[in-house]
Amino acid sequence: MIRSWEAGKHRPSEPYPQLYARVFQTTEHDLFHENDAFQVEIEAAGDDELEAMELARRVAASDMGEETLERLEMAVDDLAVAYPRTPPAELLQRVRRHISYVSTFVNARMTLAEHRRIIVAGGWLSLLAATCHIDLRQFPSGAARLRTAMQLAKHAEHAEIAGWCLETEAWQALTSGDHRQALALAQSAQRVAPKGSSAYIQATAQEGRAWARLGAGPETRDALGRVSRLVEPLPIPDRPEHHYRYDPAKSDAYTATTLSWIGDPAAERYARGVLARLESTTDGPPRPRRAASARLDLALALLAADLPDEAADTALVAITSGLLAPSSYWRAAEVVSALEARRLSETAELREAYWELCRS
Repeated sequence: MIRSWEAGKHRPSEPYPQLYARVFQTTEHDLFHENDAFQVEIEAAGDDELEAMELARRVAASDMGEETLERLEMAVDDLAVAYPRTPPAELLQRVRRHISYVSTFVNARMTLAEHRRIIVAGGWLSLLAATCHIDLRQFPSGAARLRTAMQLAKHAEHAEIAGWCLETEAWQALTSGDHRQALALAQSAQRVAPKGSSAYIQATAQEGRAWARLGAGPETRDALGRVSRLVEPLPIPDRPEHHYRYDPAKSDAYTATTLSWIGDPAAERYARGVLARLESTTDGPPRPRRAASARLDLALALLAADLPDEAADTALVAITSGLLAPSSYWRAAEVVSALEARRLSETAELREAYWELCRS
């Protein structure tokens, strides 16, 4: 953790910035100013994207043209692709700017087909913003964004966005411990989403996770079987890291999580395979945020396999990675508590790392 601070990868939590400044006889602002510069760089990058689209629109000399729409849709896809490797607070700033840009065209002069495409883009952006808010545990903001995404989905008659809205609510309920509500929402999402779509598959996987948290083994395995059958004919997408396009490899990750929650020894094999794939480049770029979450799955699976020492080491790497979103902190706490019950000597270090994660 200290190496990470001193390399400038993360700003330390209080009171360490003040103590570092005292040691080096300088101010906190001067010592940690690179974070401010990095934020300015992020904001400038987001503005550059929008300025490029606005220039294309002005060149076309219309309120909205085909080129501007295509670039906007590409930007939406790029943001969804950035989700697995970008901190949610950083991504949220970019998404907000794009939502503001889209909102300026809602009442612009355009054809009905163009208007629908604008509404669909706004729906995807609102959905992604909601996901970032939930990652940050900003539930009221997330709920407001989801309501907007659902309204836009209904307006555009876009069943997949509507399905994703319900699936995202199910995920939030699951992370909040309301497993019955998560189950009901996941099943509702399957009724709404087009059969075989990414939203439908993801909702089915979410149903399996909810059953696992409820301790229902047969229902859990039934849901996993349905996901497997849905995924089997799917090709690997061009951009497997796209958050709203189901990558067949995702099913292994969800299987690892789900089996680890019901204490199935088979979870270890899945979890090891998922982590290796996420850190390789065989099917897309590395996905470090997903890899951090996969380590928590592996730690739980190792506990089920009675390998507590390796579980502790694996959990420590995940917790100190700086890559876990707040929506995953409860999963880290669950691993720490399970290890504490084993009375391992490494648990004190793990608990301290967990509290440091929460403080930061």
